[in-house]
Amino acid sequence: MLTVDFGFMQVRDGELVLDIGCGEGRHAWELCKRSKCCVYGVDIDETSLKKAHYAFYLLKKQEEIKGDWALAKADITSLPFKSKCFDKIVCSEVLEHVPDDTTAIRELVRVLKDMGTIAISVPSYLPETVCWEIDRNYYDRPGGHVRIYKQSELVAKLKENNLWVYETRHKHALHSFYWILRCLFGVNNDSALITSLYYRFLVWDIYHNPRPVRMLETVLDRFFSKSLVLYARKNVTS
Repeated sequence: MLTVDFGFMQVRDGELVLDIGCGEGRHAWELCKRSKCCVYGVDIDETSLKKAHYAFYLLKKQEEIKGDWALAKADITSLPFKSKCFDKIVCSEVLEHVPDDTTAIRELVRVLKDMGTIAISVPSYLPETVCWEIDRNYYDRPGGHVRIYKQSELVAKLKENNLWVYETRHKHALHSFYWILRCLFGVNNDSALITSLYYRFLVWDIYHNPRPVRMLETVLDRFFSKSLVLYARKNVTS
């Protein structure tokens, strides 16, 4: 399930792309499938990086990969890259986990080329607030969410760091209800019947992508999306 729409980023062959907080590599895989770019997948979790590496190995074996790729363990607040080296950056569902998001955003801007583009997604304000109110275990645990963003707040932080937001999208409303169910029946309770049945529905939806469900989610995304996605461009710096 992709949160970032690469149609708004126009990744070209030969470009260098950073997928920060890549997890098991869902966005990095898609980038390498679409174009002959070079993708760096970066995360702090070694287990996720190992899973991403294995997935890339399988995709390459099946000849589904066009681009080049590399994976590395690194902290978003101290990236091991030269300034202005990436053409594009994907930062999906990361900043809500980072205590010092100001430094994290500055680092992303530092390694992004002038006029380069970045896609940043975070949990949307309303469903995230509901989840926090229902069950503190949703956020109050190691690696959990440390803040809830309002759209205007995040846009302002990006503007302060020389990023101009040129597109905004809201995604995955159906997944908002899944996490609300998880909070109602216990975030760590994987055996809850209603939650399990709804999860099966989401998996079915991902694999079959039925048009009626897409139409329903498009309507729901307008007011109860799971993710807010901002696409921004870096202004020219000295």
